[in-house]
Amino acid sequence: MKNTQNTAQFVEFPYRDPAALRNLFSWFANEPWALLLDSGKTSHQAARFDLILARPRATIRFSEGKTEVTGLDLKLNHTPFEDLRQFYQAGLEDYLPLPKQLSRLPFHGGIAGYCSYDLGRYVEKIPSIAEKDIQLPEMAFGLYEWGFISDHQQQKCYLLKFSDYCETYWEDIIREFEGYFEQAENKSFENFQLADNWQSNMSQQSYTDKFQKVHDYIHAGDCYQVNLAQRFKAPYQGHPWNAYLKLAEHNQAPFSAYMNLEQQQILSVSPERFIEVKKQKHKSHVVTQPIKGTRPRSKDPIEDERLSDELQNSVKDRAENLMIVDLLRNDIGRSAAIGSVKVTKLFELQTFTSVHHLVSTIEADLAPDKDAIELLKYCFPGGSITGAPKVRSMQIIEELEPHRRSIYCGSVLYYDFRGMLDSNIAIRTLVTENDTIYAWGGGGLVADSEADNEYQETLHKLSKILPVLKDD
Repeated sequence: MKNTQNTAQFVEFPYRDPAALRNLFSWFANEPWALLLDSGKTSHQAARFDLILARPRATIRFSEGKTEVTGLDLKLNHTPFEDLRQFYQAGLEDYLPLPKQLSRLPFHGGIAGYCSYDLGRYVEKIPSIAEKDIQLPEMAFGLYEWGFISDHQQQKCYLLKFSDYCETYWEDIIREFEGYFEQAENKSFENFQLADNWQSNMSQQSYTDKFQKVHDYIHAGDCYQVNLAQRFKAPYQGHPWNAYLKLAEHNQAPFSAYMNLEQQQILSVSPERFIEVKKQKHKSHVVTQPIKGTRPRSKDPIEDERLSDELQNSVKDRAENLMIVDLLRNDIGRSAAIGSVKVTKLFELQTFTSVHHLVSTIEADLAPDKDAIELLKYCFPGGSITGAPKVRSMQIIEELEPHRRSIYCGSVLYYDFRGMLDSNIAIRTLVTENDTIYAWGGGGLVADSEADNEYQETLHKLSKILPVLKDD
């Protein structure tokens, strides 16, 4: 039934669970700028909503120091976060608020897309040493004026219009979705399979050599912690959407996403939230939840409990987590109201399909003269995947990792017209380009880290990714 509340229009559709919503997204998976924000079939507190966004009114890309915009006439500065703010503000002109009974929904029109790890080069001074062999833009966002949202808690689904700009084709969108719900079968694509084995850009010996260099820097006083990652790649055949379906089935991560950029596709099964901004009365409240500390899962319940207990009681992992908590307190503090930054959870155990993690929560109120884009800029990239201090750690990463990180350790996010933002840290995240798929695994190195253990941890984190896609 369609409802008009003198604001945005919406249509309620039969409920679809996460798996069924992915099937619905299959009708859009081949479209450039189609984006799925997928909370996974999990009990995680963030796993309530799934979003389908497609056919943006306008797009913005930033690559190699240049901003390109389609669909809007903007005077660009060719500085990513400033141009992104201008892009967002232009969309606000046609914004129509949703009715109050839908205020619980997470996205009320706005921008959505990603910032790659390498966008950090435009925030901090980082040398250019690592090879750039993936041509994914450092930043890409669409301006989305309609979307489809599934609320798993209330078991309701809505097709929503957030802007009066799309009035002329709104009825066509409704009919299109009605047609998808009547389909007996979902859209299918060519089966995904690897054409050769995964190849890392580091041998175990090479990783050990780089590990030793990190230790030398730590003992010399350059840094306290550095996140060192290796990259895997493999040629493939078939459609990346089918690879994402395999990954989603095996990982069930609450901050998952799939985005089609035509020349590249992003496949994220991230368990980690980066920054969330919510409106609370007359202020904006900020939450970040860094992950530091990992143990693999075991099929044996007794061994699995032993591993989780070991993680919770690990002095090393707690120290590593605390370093990043302090770093993020400082990052958030640059945009927060004075005295509002607080650590509300420290070393919380969270269990996922393949690993146990230690997660801490830092909260603050955004200063009245700051917005979420400035907050994002000064927190970017996330401290949990750089090290401490951040800039020196990023310089060491640039020196030691052979290739740029691209989307890995960046962020997939939305920023809606109410000023609410949610974002992931793009770990457990892959990208495809030119029939090659790339995946990364890393971990934080500290003074008492051991090379063999840290190398194995990078593989633990990929245990539900590399083998899953290798299987026929």
